[in-house]
Amino acid sequence: MVERVVETRLPTRHGTFRAVGYLDRAGTEQVALVYGEISELGTLTRVHSECLTGDVFASTHCECGDQLAAALDRIVEEGSGVLVYVQGHEGRGIGLLAKLKAMRLQDEGLDTVDANVALGLPIDARDYHAAAGILQDLGVRSVRLLSNNPAKVEQLTRYGIRIRERVPLLVPPNPESLRYLRTKAERMAHLLPHLDGAFSGA
Repeated sequence: MVERVVETRLPTRHGTFRAVGYLDRAGTEQVALVYGEISELGTLTRVHSECLTGDVFASTHCECGDQLAAALDRIVEEGSGVLVYVQGHEGRGIGLLAKLKAMRLQDEGLDTVDANVALGLPIDARDYHAAAGILQDLGVRSVRLLSNNPAKVEQLTRYGIRIRERVPLLVPPNPESLRYLRTKAERMAHLLPHLDGAFSGA
């Protein structure tokens, strides 16, 4: 499913990782950050969907950038682990420009689900075959997955990755992201118990 192309040292503000670059079967470039000596079973793992607005521009509309930083910190604290950064997942797979159109519709009152539907697009078009292939290439057979998304657990399991444990990755909401996150919890089954009572006086 993937071809390993390059491996190099990558120092970051979180710690020094091993960056392993891949091409998936669609020709999309993918990367995994590996920290420490990973084990075959029970590897602490984050499969992180590409999000330019959150990861690069620090948008407060979503929690993606905060989750990325928190996951890298958790992996370093653990002493070993893997973060797979999945390209092609922008906007839950609809692409950057479509995501920006959906965000505009959300500003006009639609939630994130209805905005995608109004554009004639899938609610979530992500596929995790490349992520599973990368984990298998790295020798990882089972993971402790940093995720709040049951659908991600189901897809990785379908592609042969055993989920030993789902580890919550909860970051504090802000007034800008709260409605978006509540929609993910209420309409997309994301497990976000920390939203209960958040900004209840607002």
